[in-house]
Formats: sequence, structure tokens, C-alpha cells
Amino acid sequence: MNRKNYIFLAKKSADIQINELKKIKKVFNNSFIEAVDLIMGCKGKIIFSGVGKNSFICKKASATFSSVGIPSFFVDPTGVSHGDAGQIEKKDVLIIISNSGNTAELTNLLRFANRFRVKIIGIASNTKSMLLNSSDVKISYPKLKESDPNNIVPTTSTSFVMMLCDCLATTIMEKRKFTKENFFLFHKGGNLGASLRLAKDIMVSAKKMPIISYKKKISDALKIMNQKKLGIVVVTKNRYILGLITDGDLRRVFNDTSKEKHLKKIIKNYPYVINESMPASKALGFMSEKKITSLLVVSDKEFKKKNKTLKGIIHIHSLLQNGIK
Repeated sequence: MNRKNYIFLAKKSADIQINELKKIKKVFNNSFIEAVDLIMGCKGKIIFSGVGKNSFICKKASATFSSVGIPSFFVDPTGVSHGDAGQIEKKDVLIIISNSGNTAELTNLLRFANRFRVKIIGIASNTKSMLLNSSDVKISYPKLKESDPNNIVPTTSTSFVMMLCDCLATTIMEKRKFTKENFFLFHKGGNLGASLRLAKDIMVSAKKMPIISYKKKISDALKIMNQKKLGIVVVTKNRYILGLITDGDLRRVFNDTSKEKHLKKIIKNYPYVINESMPASKALGFMSEKKITSLLVVSDKEFKKKNKTLKGIIHIHSLLQNGIK
């Protein structure tokens, strides 16, 4: 076979899936609305269950739900007869996925749920299946063409169901006004978590900040700078930011006769200030643009005011150490 033909075959498979996935809009009906209402009204957890390829979809969907603040986990239906049913409570909602809807391994799980009146959202392609007949909310999807040459390997159908579960999650996110800040609470790790961190999550604050009164002398500023090790000292007047002195500023003016000079005599410009809710990645970009290594952080309320109280300091090293890019 011509190796260039590989690309043709891959595109052929992709085209099949793309065309078939457009049928997803047929699923957005009253059953979909009922499913969203049931999930949003759930007092317990959302439990996904399925076998074979669908078990992996269920685990992914469960992880997605949990990451957007919807408590969820996966239950293997084959373990229900061996004690795993104890994880399921009446206040939970079961989302069970099966292409045929007649998978034998689901039988005990369905019996258990129906006996103890646990609500079920069934997702299957067969409207007359055991699964949908046992479900409180029945989501059926059309027969789909798989993207393999023999139309038998779960490819398109698994992509379709995964998209359906994602649509359930994103719809609920919209209804609950789930923000980036909310997402960060559940996803602090990795590059994604780092990209969502704010200035207030990275800054040093309280006793770690190098702050000094404008009435103090240069020798006092040098002492504080050496103690706090940020390479700067923030000069304040009546608690408000007056200016900033860097180690370079001190080196340029420091000599035996300057030690006793007051700080206000060497302050030149007002420092760069950002608000606490600025994304840390944006703060890093701002530093690169201005060619500086530190930013002062103030509260969102005071950011636009003339007089600002220092809330924290961000150093470029802290951003890089926290994986901010």
C-alpha cells in the first residue's frame, strides 16, 4: 500500500465521524432537558456506569463533572453484586451508558436502582432496550455509522456519547454561572491550573513584604531589603503606597554621606501596580513588556483609587516557579 494513502484513509475516517456527530442536535430534546433538571436537583452524587468502551467514557465524564463542581464517580456494574452497590444512595442519580441498552452486565445494577428508587438517566441507541425501559429519563440517540471499514468498531458511537456527556456538563456550567475562578478551585494543578491562577494566589503578603515609612533613612531601607530578599523596598506614607526603591537605586546613591538621608529624597517614579484579580500569566506578560522583576498588588476596590494600600508583591521568580507562562 502506498504510504501516502494513510492520510487519505485517516481523513476518510475523520469525515465519517464529523458527519455523524452532527446528529447530536437531535438528542437535544425534552429528555435532555429532564436530564439537566435531574442532575441540577440531585442532593447526592452523579454516578456513571457502563461496561466495555463505555466504561472509559463514563470515567472521563465523571472526571469532567467533578472538575466543574458536580460531585461524581464511576461504578463498575459488574461489581454491584459483590458489594459495590453500597456506594449508591437513594439521593444519588445514576447515568448509565450502553449502545445497545441490553448489556447483560447492567441487569443487577438496574434491578438494584429500581428496587431502591434511585433515579436513572439511561443513554442508549435502542429505544426498546432494557436500559431505557428501566430509566426515569430516557436519552436515545440515532443509529450511527462507525468510522472503521467494517462499521463495527465503537468509534463514532463512543465519540458521540462523550460529546453528549460534555454537553450535559457545559449546560449545567452555564446554568450555574460556573466561572474560571470556580474551575480553579477544583483544578489547581498542572498547566491548566497554573494558567488560571491570579495575582493574589502568587503574591507574597503580610510580614513577608518589604515595607518602610518615607520618614526612614536609606540605611533602614537597606536593612529591610536584605531581610526580605525581594530586591525592592516599598515606601509608604500613612499606609498608602508612595514609591518603590530597588537595590539598584540604593547602589547608585549609597555612600557614607547618604546613609542618613531620608527615603523620600531618592523616590523618583510611582511603581507599577496591578489588581489582585489579574491573571498571573497576564502579570508575567506585563513584567516582560515593562522589563521589570516585581509588581505591587492592591485590592480590586482600591485599584482605581488615587491612594492605594499595598496588599502583596509579585516577583518574577515566584511566577516562574509556579509554572506561569
